[in-house]
Amino acid sequence: MLSSWLQLLFNAADVIVVGRFAESESLAAVGSTSSLVNLLTNLFIGLSIGANVMTALTLGSGDREGTKDNVHTAISLSLLSGAALVVIGLLFTRPLLVWMDTPDDVLEKAALYLKIIFIGMPANMAYNFGSAILRSTGETRKPLYYLSAAGVLNIALNLFFVIALHMDVAGVALATVLSESLSAVLILRFLCTTDEPCRLDIRRLYIQPARLRRMLHIGLPAGIQSSLFSFSNVLIQSAINSFGSAVVAGSSAAATIENFVYMATNSIHQATVSFTSQNVGAKKPERIGRILHCSLGCVTVLGLTLGILVNLFSVPLLSAYSTEPDVIAAGQICLLWVVTPYFLCGVMETVMGVMRGLGYAIAPMLAALSGACLFRIVWLVTIFAWFPTQQVLYLSYLFSWILTSFIHYMTYRYARRHHPIFLQEK
Repeated sequence: MLSSWLQLLFNAADVIVVGRFAESESLAAVGSTSSLVNLLTNLFIGLSIGANVMTALTLGSGDREGTKDNVHTAISLSLLSGAALVVIGLLFTRPLLVWMDTPDDVLEKAALYLKIIFIGMPANMAYNFGSAILRSTGETRKPLYYLSAAGVLNIALNLFFVIALHMDVAGVALATVLSESLSAVLILRFLCTTDEPCRLDIRRLYIQPARLRRMLHIGLPAGIQSSLFSFSNVLIQSAINSFGSAVVAGSSAAATIENFVYMATNSIHQATVSFTSQNVGAKKPERIGRILHCSLGCVTVLGLTLGILVNLFSVPLLSAYSTEPDVIAAGQICLLWVVTPYFLCGVMETVMGVMRGLGYAIAPMLAALSGACLFRIVWLVTIFAWFPTQQVLYLSYLFSWILTSFIHYMTYRYARRHHPIFLQEK
């Protein structure tokens, strides 16, 4: 959870520095790009879940050679994914921003910020895949240390590039890319020097076809699922853009705070994936139900606590991004209607984490398609079209989480009756 929060500080530092030391249009330009970045990167980051599951399975079963193949295949895949994102980002950034109805007064700055961010995607992917490998082994402290160093560098470079060099959005984007590169170098260096089964030989990277197919089988649907969520969020961002730059800026600031709550609950999901996969590999099905129940308890308490605290301190939190009253008021509406029930998002992802750990890939993707993407699109063209207010728009999150959680739970009940690991238990 702390590692994820530090990673979010990259974008949060961008937004805070721009909000404090640049124009409000620059704040809106940086903030309005997050949903588009997530849309284009989540497909590839989802592949890291396949790397996590595969590595945890071979570790749980004691297969050292299989672990070696998984690690080298995963890192090779990360670098190829990063290169693909560079090409996609440079070619399609501006057309996608126009399609999202990004306000004209922030379009140029948003496009410049995004292009620089996408140039750094190989480092971003290398870090995400490397940390997924470490999570599968139970090692979560090293990524925290590396992100701490990168976070300090990011803040220092933000201040230098924006205040001293007056580089505006280009400065915060460049600071993010350089600091992400540092975290990627550190995590790859650890993998190259460790004595554990997940040791990496960077000079002899290779892709083992059978391992790649299995990673794609698990990770690609997970990536598609994340992209579907992000696609619906892009549509919602387009609706937010229709309210004007003040609401865009307020929503962007609130979304940055919201992401900290999401990453906290998502950390439970990540742990659930690793614990479930290791116990499937070790053939201990009796632990899987306990993993789910413990994770659901943790994510509910954590989500409710953070949701209440964020709303209690909404004004000082939003003031860190902007001091304009209309921006703060718009941000408070978002925090109240989206973050307060955020534990439901955690419940949804925790059940999904068990399914991924069991090796199911298609069912969670279909659940996301029906419960999140399609439902939110229907909401936008019906309920929101009839009642076009911020509150009605944000309610689409609440109901989509409830619906998707129910679908995920029903697929889990099906898995309890048909998965080989539970049949073995019976």
